[in-house]
Amino acid sequence: MRNFWPLLMAGSVGAMAVQAAPATETHELLVGSYTQGQSQGLYRLQFNERTGQIDPKPLQVVKSSNPSWLTLSKDLKFVFAVNENSPGQVDPIGRVSSYSLAPKTHQLSLINQVQSQGNEPTHSSLSADGNYLFVSNYSVDVDPGGSLAVVPVSDDGHLSPVVQLTSHPASRVDPERQQSAHVHSSVPSPDGKFLFANDLGADKIFVYRYDPKANAEHPLSPADPAFVQLPPGSGPRHLLFSADGKHAYLTMEMSAQLAVFDYQDGKLTQRQMLDLAANGSKEKKAAAALHASKDGQYLYVSNRGTANQLLVFAIDPANGQLKEIQRRSVEGDHPREFSLDPSNRYVLIGNQKSNEIVVIERDAKTGFLGKTVQKLPFDSPSDIKFLVRQ
Repeated sequence: MRNFWPLLMAGSVGAMAVQAAPATETHELLVGSYTQGQSQGLYRLQFNERTGQIDPKPLQVVKSSNPSWLTLSKDLKFVFAVNENSPGQVDPIGRVSSYSLAPKTHQLSLINQVQSQGNEPTHSSLSADGNYLFVSNYSVDVDPGGSLAVVPVSDDGHLSPVVQLTSHPASRVDPERQQSAHVHSSVPSPDGKFLFANDLGADKIFVYRYDPKANAEHPLSPADPAFVQLPPGSGPRHLLFSADGKHAYLTMEMSAQLAVFDYQDGKLTQRQMLDLAANGSKEKKAAAALHASKDGQYLYVSNRGTANQLLVFAIDPANGQLKEIQRRSVEGDHPREFSLDPSNRYVLIGNQKSNEIVVIERDAKTGFLGKTVQKLPFDSPSDIKFLVRQ
């Protein structure tokens, strides 16, 4: 097994330019990772906006077991990490960790940790009021299967034990991957009144009404309608609402498709369905992350498998529909997550299986992705979040 630290500290030829570049505006970012290899867990790094380089020397390393997804509070006071643990790992218990973030130094300090009441928690999101964390327990194994957990969050960032745990009936379309629920992500609506739980094992988006005033111990209740039916065997993964809140975009991992919805008052109405795989392509496919540019004009979607591409779509401002304009190799394997930097001039891609973060230039006017600026060795990156107010 290769040694992680020399790889990270050495960086790449491009990364060395950070040391020689004149002082410019920089931004800090957090990278979560899987820790079955050499990674220690959670890393705080510095990004140079002028050069597009990540400094290979970490500002801080926080030892944590499989902090695979990171959620920032809107005021940037707290960071919540799901610990994607399961039986057979060093830590067999799925957990959620809360950290305080120092206002000037961004130093991370552990507040506390609670069990997620499920295996392999893979995603979390905060309620609009910041009082609850919605945790998606994916659970690879059929038993106990996946679930949606609700974790109370206090004003000081302290987490309380799970108060509500919900599971869903599986579609059983795929005999290997859909024998039980596998909640992959849960996303609040733009107005904060609803929660959309994307269940890969059920081929459905489950819709919940969020009303903590009615019942603080069970703030979620099924909406009407209670779910959005998706194609059999599609495997919904991540949902993203448009900046104006009128549309939503969904990646379906197993079928490598992208759905476009109109959104209004807790209801998603399908408008468009797109295939991420090229026509006639025999490449293995697995849709994953999606993010929009700050101006809302372009949508970026990762496709893993053997395709290993980032697809670029232009967004029609009139109806939210998408038009594919570019396919770009991620120059690595398994782009689990990616992030646009605060200037929107670069895309940082976490290639989990090729153990690297790739930085690619982006044209803000056309949305096109350009040359590769940096390939930074990094063991099993799983999430990338810039430390900017949400």
